[in-house]
Amino acid sequence: MPLPSRLRHAVVIVLLAFVSAPSGRVGAQSINPKLLNGRWAASWIRHAGAGGRDMGVYLFRKSFDLPAAPGRFVVHASADQRYELFVNGARVATGPARGDLDHWRFETVDVASHLRAGRNLIAAIVWNFGAEAPMAQISNETGFILQGDSDAEAVVNTDKTWKSAANPAITLLPIDRQAIAHEYFVGGPGEVVDASRYPWGWERPDSDDSGWAAAETITPGGPRGARDSPSRWFLVPRGIPLMEDLPERIEKVVRTSGGEVPAGVLQGTAVWTIPPNSAMTVLLDRGHLTTAYPEVVTSGGRGASISMTYTEALHAPHANGKKGEKGNRNEVEGKVVTGLRDRFLPDGGRDRAFRTLWWRTFRYVEVAVKTADEPLIISDIRAAFSAFPFELRAKFESSDPGLRQIFDVGWRTARLDAHETYMDTPYWEQLQYIGDTRIQAIVSMYAAGDDRLVRNAIELFDESRTPDGITQSRYPGALPQFIPPFSLFWIGMLHDHWWYAGDATFLKPYLKGARAVLDWFEARRAPSGLLGRMEWWNYADWVDSFPNGEPPMLETGESAILTLQFVLALREAADLEAAFGSASQAEAYRALADKTATAVAASCWDAKKGLLADTPARTSWSQHVNLLGVLGNALPVGTSHHDLMTRVLDDTSLTQTTYYFKFYLFRAMMKSALGDRYLDQLAPWRRMLDLGLTTWAETPDPTRSDSHAWSAHPTADLLTIVAGIEPAAPGFTRVRIRPHIGSLTSLSASLPTPRGDVAVSYRRTAAGLETEVTLPKGVTGSIALTGTPVPLKEGKNSLTLR
Repeated sequence: MPLPSRLRHAVVIVLLAFVSAPSGRVGAQSINPKLLNGRWAASWIRHAGAGGRDMGVYLFRKSFDLPAAPGRFVVHASADQRYELFVNGARVATGPARGDLDHWRFETVDVASHLRAGRNLIAAIVWNFGAEAPMAQISNETGFILQGDSDAEAVVNTDKTWKSAANPAITLLPIDRQAIAHEYFVGGPGEVVDASRYPWGWERPDSDDSGWAAAETITPGGPRGARDSPSRWFLVPRGIPLMEDLPERIEKVVRTSGGEVPAGVLQGTAVWTIPPNSAMTVLLDRGHLTTAYPEVVTSGGRGASISMTYTEALHAPHANGKKGEKGNRNEVEGKVVTGLRDRFLPDGGRDRAFRTLWWRTFRYVEVAVKTADEPLIISDIRAAFSAFPFELRAKFESSDPGLRQIFDVGWRTARLDAHETYMDTPYWEQLQYIGDTRIQAIVSMYAAGDDRLVRNAIELFDESRTPDGITQSRYPGALPQFIPPFSLFWIGMLHDHWWYAGDATFLKPYLKGARAVLDWFEARRAPSGLLGRMEWWNYADWVDSFPNGEPPMLETGESAILTLQFVLALREAADLEAAFGSASQAEAYRALADKTATAVAASCWDAKKGLLADTPARTSWSQHVNLLGVLGNALPVGTSHHDLMTRVLDDTSLTQTTYYFKFYLFRAMMKSALGDRYLDQLAPWRRMLDLGLTTWAETPDPTRSDSHAWSAHPTADLLTIVAGIEPAAPGFTRVRIRPHIGSLTSLSASLPTPRGDVAVSYRRTAAGLETEVTLPKGVTGSIALTGTPVPLKEGKNSLTLR
């Protein structure tokens, strides 16, 4: 039986996506084809008597003997909701990568390096956070499965020979909604770890499991596409690497109450002793925002409590039921800490290492300690950084050091908002929204030259599509949400990926989904030619004049902003269809795009103002609709893009774009030959730096989120707009260089492409702009400031631009 197309695609990703795991190897080895075609010998197992969807933490173990240390020992593991896998005490994998029940991921790990001749132990901790689980977590019931790749590994297949035990030491600490002033938070709960109930050493071979019960089987495992799947979990291979797990230090103590912290504690070189029957509170500053597993090592202190509260930023005390302003993020005086909290309860044992099951997002951590009759010794407070293993390959330097700071902060923002999926915010939601993800994907490709998480996102959003055609706005997610314009931006993601990577083979299967999305919108066109009233939440941008983010519209719908997003998607889909789909479909999309754009111009253009209005009523005006008119070629014949966008930039009476929608504003500026004004548009990002932000915020203050990757697009823009490096054809087979360095006197940059790095350098002299461009082998292109482009050859090109 041939593999289903989705499984063939997943196997290719697993074969290509080698990455060093925390202690094992994942993705470098192939998967036994039998496991992708039929039922597994392994069964899903659970702890006997455990509630199917109730909160619980469970431990599983299997001891086995080997005649010799193997050269290869590949296993495939998954769980619901999550797990960590250990071999002879070493953590080798975490997962599963998030998906849905129809596409439930499993990890493939070679654990041979941790095995030895004789007795061995493979173990897993599995947890279900029940009703307190993050919104991004989909679930069926608590379970665990592990399947050996071949007969050689079959000894570890999960069945009744595995042992299990509940771990009552870990309970949940839900977010204090009052403390965060009712902000939208769906990132999951805090944890309470009671050391007196914890089975320390359970993952090591020398731990006694004689009191453990036999695991209970639920159902055999099986892949998606197998005949008569035996369970609700349709298993598919993980297509992305394991997340990073790197040691990280918290920088400094910035405030104390009740005592002092010895120097060296945060470096693990000194101990902090808290006397009996005392209380102390310490505020720690990482120095910048991070996403990491907090770890605390203690000795003694039976009956003590360590409470850790994590926050992106401190704020003034609450007043009138509202959270006070954050102000400068570097200032701590008079400010308070609220947010997600964990609690560790020492039992008096030595070298107890506490670590949460899920990572936390923080710049500041408040540690509140209360002791009972024993002194508590804290020998280390540290963290383990966790995020998708992106590597920054792009380079950017200029005569303005502030631009490099903007570049770096944007990269940090993009890093912290990328894990097993992209995330809008790692603190508040941890959800992958299409509007955010499109921008994040561009940063990933252009700054890291890495499209693995981009492919994963494209696939997940396609899997989210409903029978009537549109995608969900965020996915995976336990609660469906629909923002129809985001489905259009998913088509934009396909186009962006094609333009960067040129991979028609990967993208072609998604044309079916793109057609379904466009059919959904076409069916909702009003007699005027604009989109009529649409269901769900038609979000555009967080601006005051857009209630709940929705742009102005008539009772019958007919929003020019929403309609022009449809026009853009039609034009992008037409490009894709013409390149590797249906030529007739491409022609139909272009004709519909032109017809719809003409309808917008006819009903919304105001000749006196020289602007498009937000609706045919012509009572409100925004940057949004006019920039979309430029991008969608929806202006009256003869209208100058340059003149229109100059008015859009200069007229402050127009509804202004915020950080998110400036991504599209900047692209309209480029199309209108206004790229030289780009650097002036970075003032909002410079203001965030002045306020001490170390990642980019969701909106201008007052803002909920201090880390929102939709605001990170300047990291890519500095490469593509300022340094001017762009593809001139899909896959960077040809390159177009159009620098916009403004008043800068020098700039050097490089951008990773699928064909190699493209590097540029500029130096302003009396003779002009001394320029050097280096193109990869086999790549040609052109360069221009204004006027006729100058051809570029592969290798090094040196010239002076005037």
